[in-house]
Amino acid sequence: MTMLIVVFLALFNGCCISFCRILNGRLGQDTSAFNASLWNHVVGFVFLSIIVYCTSSLPVNIVMKAPVTAWLGGVIGALFVALNSYVLSRVGATLTALLVIGGQLLTGVLWDAISHGAEFSQLAGVLCILAGVLLTKYNQGQQQKK
Repeated sequence: MTMLIVVFLALFNGCCISFCRILNGRLGQDTSAFNASLWNHVVGFVFLSIIVYCTSSLPVNIVMKAPVTAWLGGVIGALFVALNSYVLSRVGATLTALLVIGGQLLTGVLWDAISHGAEFSQLAGVLCILAGVLLTKYNQGQQQKK
């Protein structure tokens, strides 16, 4: 039962990410990708501050002892939101989601290959997904020419 809840939460999280990217991409159309990313993170900061204030008993000095590299996640996350806003307004939500998932899969396979050795089947799977994305984009281009 616990695994079923975890799977549901992961799927729900995927839905939240898609909605967040779509909403942020819409905001980016009215402003810019970096402005949209900034406001996305300001609102997220306020939301998380309330949640952490109400639920956490972890002293701040323990968090501050984290290695410098651990703080890069925030920079990468902000860059992700800005890049996603820029790309989404140009290629649409579906293609953006597929490319982001393809990038995540490719990174996961490369990370596993570096740390545990490469498996051809994983790399082949990622290449099939990316080929599908390219084929979809190619078909859209052909239909627009007609």
